[in-house]
Amino acid sequence: MRLAVAAAAGLAVLVVGAAPAGATNECKGLQVCVRVPGPWVVVPASRATPRAPVEYQLSCPRGFIVGGLDAELSDRAIDLDFLGRLGSPVNPGVTTTGAAIFRGVYTGASARTPTFRPHIGCIPTAGGGGGPVPFRAPDAFPPGQSTVLRVRTLRLHPGTTRAAAACGAGERLISGWHAIGFYTSAAPTAALVRSISAARTVHGNTVVVHLHAGAVVRAVRAVLQVGAVCGGGS
Repeated sequence: MRLAVAAAAGLAVLVVGAAPAGATNECKGLQVCVRVPGPWVVVPASRATPRAPVEYQLSCPRGFIVGGLDAELSDRAIDLDFLGRLGSPVNPGVTTTGAAIFRGVYTGASARTPTFRPHIGCIPTAGGGGGPVPFRAPDAFPPGQSTVLRVRTLRLHPGTTRAAAACGAGERLISGWHAIGFYTSAAPTAALVRSISAARTVHGNTVVVHLHAGAVVRAVRAVLQVGAVCGGGS
């Protein structure tokens, strides 16, 4: 199972080495690290909702695993994360493997040709390694936080419920989601799951969910979560 992880700074707790100003940081904090730069990846610039993402896999040399990540952005309005595996602790070899999949989404409001260049820092499963320190290209930006989450979670009761999550003033809706959850000691029964039906729609910058719950939810704690991923704003 994979989990979207927004940053890789905490993947390894090793001796931190200084990096030159403007250098990419995929090997920061790693005593032994091989830097692997990727190509500039084109991000779909469509402004439809939901925004179309792009994914790109970058691999370490044989015998290495991903220990750090960084990227260069041609546009600050690119939201970038990577897909990590579930497990504990969050660490190389647990969260990461010998390759990392980067996922980029354009959150801007104007027509552009956005791109990003991924970087991974690879640490050996045994032995050592090295390589030249790459520097950011002129007019390239480090990854930032270009989106904000607007989330609403409410308890469900029998009957019909309408719930919404909306972007704030000056923001624009990038994508949205909804989820139904049950606080039960064991996995919910099929009858309990099927007692709830929900439909999600988008109206402007608002994600709206219409839900109907059967009487059986009166005996359990059931929740609905509605989320909006918003770009722009102040």
